[in-house]
Amino acid sequence: MRDREKLAASKFSCSERERAVFEAGIKMATIYHQFVGVPVSRETVSGLETAISEAICVQPYVSSACVRIDRSVFPSDKDRYSYISLTGDMIDAVVTVAVGCTEVVSEMRYDRDLKYPLMFVSSVKTKEKRPQE
Repeated sequence: MRDREKLAASKFSCSERERAVFEAGIKMATIYHQFVGVPVSRETVSGLETAISEAICVQPYVSSACVRIDRSVFPSDKDRYSYISLTGDMIDAVVTVAVGCTEVVSEMRYDRDLKYPLMFVSSVKTKEKRPQE
């Protein structure tokens, strides 16, 4: 597996830190572009949050993912027509990515001032490399 990682790393012409930020951006785009439009109801919202979080966690470099969907937008009716399609402004996500010694936390939140589901990097940390034993 290390050979596969070395091969992947050789394709990047950037620093480890830049690659970690790139990977975090890819994960945010996946959440948005793969799941916006999915039908969801009050009864299925929890399962969809779990499914999105787990789908992101199987991708390379993801340490954790937490997705929450705004429940205030669901109709109060409870019949077969009482579902909506997921939109970007309903998604609240936090994804942590680790590449080498660099950890990036990225987030997606609806920004009311911008009127836009903003994706952003909330932190970048570099851990010290431990000496080889």
